[in-house]
Amino acid sequence: MPTPRCPIIAGNWKMYKTTAEAAQFVEELGRLVQSKQHTRAPEVVLCAPFTALQATRQAVLAQEVDFIVAAQNMESREEGAYTGEVSPRMLEDIEIRWVVLGHSERRQYYNETDATVAEKTKVALLHGMTPIVCVGESLQEREAGQTDAVIERQVNAVWQAVPVSEQSRVVIAYEPVWAIGTGKVCDAAEANRVCGLIRRLLGGAGASVRILYGGSMKPDNVEGLMAQSDIDGGLIGGASLQPASFFSLIQAACVVTV
Repeated sequence: MPTPRCPIIAGNWKMYKTTAEAAQFVEELGRLVQSKQHTRAPEVVLCAPFTALQATRQAVLAQEVDFIVAAQNMESREEGAYTGEVSPRMLEDIEIRWVVLGHSERRQYYNETDATVAEKTKVALLHGMTPIVCVGESLQEREAGQTDAVIERQVNAVWQAVPVSEQSRVVIAYEPVWAIGTGKVCDAAEANRVCGLIRRLLGGAGASVRILYGGSMKPDNVEGLMAQSDIDGGLIGGASLQPASFFSLIQAACVVTV
């Protein structure tokens, strides 16, 4: 039998949390997690802003919890005259090993393209990092019946840049843009259908690659989404900002996957 894919519950804090707020969050979440024991808990990832990465990591070490700390973005070049950017070498220097790439907000507001996301993914893997690569369609694309074509284009662009030997290390997050921060959520069956499409596009590696859902996953819908065969967790926005709500998502993932 194939090895079950360990679920991931990742909190994307976006442009929230100072260093003190990040440390307090980790302390409170750590106490909640340590109060419960599960045989198959999900991997917990905290995607902090650049300024809070070190504080978050230090708080994780102090709490002695198995949380992973991730950056929300990364420049593909090693160094140079790129004001305001953070390179993979800089992330390595503070021992950050995971990074979110191609989030819809990066694509929408900062003009990231399929090609730049693919290049960043390749570089992250070269530096031994685990990339969480985001793909998803806009409301206009969905209403025009273009969802599958958009997903295929975005996934294929990245997958062509990933060496076969590194494919199992990539995490994909399907985030329908129209469901991010809107309170809307993609129907669980439809979310699973698109995640299944992504898995097929990944070819032989699809069975082992973890695919997350990233569109307004909340405590009241997490169990239905996590029960789907091709959804291996969530990339959480608003519901990840408070320890209690984020912990409830972790708990739900445990219930579904134990």
